[in-house]
Amino acid sequence: MDDNVSKRIGAAEVASALRREIARGALATHDRLPPERVLARDYGVARGTVREALNQLSSEGLVEIRPGSGSYVALEAHDQPNAVVSNAGPLELIDARFALEPHICRLAVLRARQQDFEKMERLMERMEASEQDPIAFSIADMDFHTVLAQTTGNGLLIWIVSQISSVRNQEQWSRVLESTLNPEIIAEYNIQHRAVVEAIKRREPEPAAALMKEHLETARLSLTRSAAT
Repeated sequence: MDDNVSKRIGAAEVASALRREIARGALATHDRLPPERVLARDYGVARGTVREALNQLSSEGLVEIRPGSGSYVALEAHDQPNAVVSNAGPLELIDARFALEPHICRLAVLRARQQDFEKMERLMERMEASEQDPIAFSIADMDFHTVLAQTTGNGLLIWIVSQISSVRNQEQWSRVLESTLNPEIIAEYNIQHRAVVEAIKRREPEPAAALMKEHLETARLSLTRSAAT
């Protein structure tokens, strides 16, 4: 298991850690996941938190929960990220996000609940505590955008976002983190994340979408500058 997960308590964080293990093949198709009590011990969380994380993965089609038997990896080989996803570069990722995330914000305005805002608040606090740690920030950032997609309740959108996010598991992202995520840009991202969430809380769809576009523009500009050096 991820040695750092115990520091990041929450269902979204546990789900993210298990999702990464499935993506990299540490948990193969049809493998039985450890029992809830074992996962709770390994991740340093309550069993209810583990159960919520497994339900989240089940809604994404990554895990099959069999009452009385346990939880199993449900991702089939043909569901694994294909060559297009695996070979996508950071700028392609941003362009794909431009096509989806502003509208995800509009849907979040309609469907986000208090418990969704509480999850986003925990993740924003993690990101704000990670200005000197680009790896920790990147993990929390990916989880934040995943939770934002999950507020829509749209299974297809959630799956597409998970496929796009899987690009971040590629080796080239380590180089991107080193070249783009400095304390100044992380601080700017954190301000933008809070602005987006506040607009969603105020139930303002177009301002929320515009703020997400501004955030993605900042990320794209940072990537472009990095690629030019």
